[in-house]
Amino acid sequence: MTRDEAQRLVQAFMKSLGQASEGLNPQGFGGAAVGNAQLYFEYHTDKQTLETSALIYKFRDPPKPGVLEGFRAEEKSGTDTGGGAVDYETENNSLFLSRTYASVPSEAAFREDMKRLTQASLVWSDEVMDRVASRVFKR
Repeated sequence: MTRDEAQRLVQAFMKSLGQASEGLNPQGFGGAAVGNAQLYFEYHTDKQTLETSALIYKFRDPPKPGVLEGFRAEEKSGTDTGGGAVDYETENNSLFLSRTYASVPSEAAFREDMKRLTQASLVWSDEVMDRVASRVFKR
């Protein structure tokens, strides 16, 4: 996927939400609020891929031991990830469900993918977070 293709895809998605947007900024980043979910876009020039990430949780400090493992165990057990994968970004202490595109999907397929991803992230930020915290902190 070229940067221009990624740009057009993100712009079309934003337009479908009724939000005018440049899509990706000059550094290759973009974002959107989709209902109560937060969705981020990052174009990786080296891999020519578009990474889409729906926020689960932003930690103030690095997560306590066992927390990330608890989320990865949920993923492995089959908890719906909306087509994404659990992704912890150390540079911003944030946990996401992320999905990467190497080729350009149709706009309709991308919209549906983003809907599934954001819906799953809301479940993960609530129900899954509670389950993981209960196990890790033995509440």
